[in-house]
Amino acid sequence: MEVSQETADPTIEHDDKVYHFCSEDCRAVFEEVPEKYTETPHPHLVESGGMTLPRVPYGRATGEFDLSITDPSSLSTGDSVRFSKTITDEDVRKFAEATGDTNAVHLNEAFAEKTRFGHRIAHGTLVSGMISAALACFPGVTIYISQNLEFRRPVSIDDTLTARCDITDVLDNDRYKLTTQIEDDSGSLVLDGAATVLIDPLPD
Repeated sequence: MEVSQETADPTIEHDDKVYHFCSEDCRAVFEEVPEKYTETPHPHLVESGGMTLPRVPYGRATGEFDLSITDPSSLSTGDSVRFSKTITDEDVRKFAEATGDTNAVHLNEAFAEKTRFGHRIAHGTLVSGMISAALACFPGVTIYISQNLEFRRPVSIDDTLTARCDITDVLDNDRYKLTTQIEDDSGSLVLDGAATVLIDPLPD
């Protein structure tokens, strides 16, 4: 991914070339295996199961994904993706900082102990963001059209969750309907919903 010199502070020299990065984290990823990002046809995309996915190895972002897709060139009913990660204290605090949602039930243990939950819980919209992460695993550029959500149970700090998105209907103009669910590591349903998305082909 090209970054203008005006907006790029971190730099590194490799094979007599100077590379500019959008962040220190991005530079650190490059430094680990520079050849991976200078020799592959899609230096900032992920290859999985013969499919090129629009996922970027970004900083300390974590999570694992799994695909069940019959034909990546033509998505169909039954195709699905899964994305799993652990919701950490750092995730919760960064989300509070980024959004301004500093509700004490998410950030202050002494306060949270006195609520119905008995301990701190993760923001609901932080949890639902895992659906977006799962959708980004589909081959192509996924664009949200609509999403409805039902929160079934709270998520505690350090819970490991899995988001699953299954295509249930193929609509016109590259649009798809999907079920969207998140389970905790005990298999209990945390979030249930449905979405409509537009999936464009990856740009050349």
